[in-house]
Amino acid sequence: MSEASLPPGSVIGIVGGGQLGRMSALAAARLGYRCHVLTEEADGPAAQVCASRTIGSHADPDALRRFAEATDVVTFEFENISADGLDLLASLRPVRPSVGILRTSQDRILEKRMLEAAGIPVAPWHAVTDRASLQAAAAAVGLPLVLKTTRLGYDGRGQAVVRDAGELEAAFDRLQPHPLVAEALVGFAAELSVMVARGIDGTVRCFDAVQNHHRHHILDVTLAPAPVGPELRAEAQALAARIATHLDLVGLLGVEMFLTEGGGLLVNEIAPRPHNSGHWTMDACPVSQFEMHIRAVAGLPLPPASRHSDAVMKNLVGPDELALWPRIMAADDLLGHLYGKHEARPGRKMGHVNRLFARDALPGRFGLADALALFGGYDPGA
Repeated sequence: MSEASLPPGSVIGIVGGGQLGRMSALAAARLGYRCHVLTEEADGPAAQVCASRTIGSHADPDALRRFAEATDVVTFEFENISADGLDLLASLRPVRPSVGILRTSQDRILEKRMLEAAGIPVAPWHAVTDRASLQAAAAAVGLPLVLKTTRLGYDGRGQAVVRDAGELEAAFDRLQPHPLVAEALVGFAAELSVMVARGIDGTVRCFDAVQNHHRHHILDVTLAPAPVGPELRAEAQALAARIATHLDLVGLLGVEMFLTEGGGLLVNEIAPRPHNSGHWTMDACPVSQFEMHIRAVAGLPLPPASRHSDAVMKNLVGPDELALWPRIMAADDLLGHLYGKHEARPGRKMGHVNRLFARDALPGRFGLADALALFGGYDPGA
């Protein structure tokens, strides 16, 4: 270990008390670290497994100072947190990934400008601040287009597809807050994503590119590796690595991208934290995305992001899929992970399941349907 590495027994602070914080804390414990979570939920997913906690808001200066005093380094598990609060933490403790990366990921305009500056391909886009720029955007990117809020959008929230000029102003008025981003509605064959980690020494490690399928705008199934050619998977990893280096990342970054119908890749957005589409790594890789995240945050060496198996990850969403848990536990080929959430509301991610296959033996559509029969099969068009 380098002198910059945190010694065992150090405390890693996690801002946010959800399942990503929970799984990060479990990975940290394996490495000999304790985690201290800042959360408003005294018995939330992360608080249940962390060594200690501060109950308070990520926007409360007093809570932030108490939290910082109890930690050696700070990270976060979701983007919709106060960047000003993270600035305060950064004045007291190292924050990884940096506040600048958080601010970029929180604002679609800053994010797209960063991607373009890094030479990363993105869909045609235009900033929309008022009705005049709305019309200019429609003329620039063409119809149909997608209007998106620049902030606070996730799981399909904060966006609208506009197919006719007569729908523009109604969509503009409905989406809040302004400004918005207008993006060309590009025909795509698949959504891919890559988890990339970068250490304090500049080492970059990319997990395999995966393919994601959504249902009701929520990630449903991830296939690892993505069933595309090795050259395309390598290209996706190279784009993710370029972004991590351009940002001077220390930590973990999820990079979502579209495979166009013409075979090109367009980066859609980044997430500077562990990501739902990386949960397959918990069972299919020697080092999971969560351990890689903790290693980077703690200044430890980053091992190769290799996989020993192919995998299918299935989210457990809402009460109906959570009700399958006893049958999942009875199956000898399903690896389940629950998040400790007390209320199974419709649309809420309650856990996930991984199904492993021999390396380079991920089945085709009908084999996947059989593997996911407990969940109603596999429908990539859903």
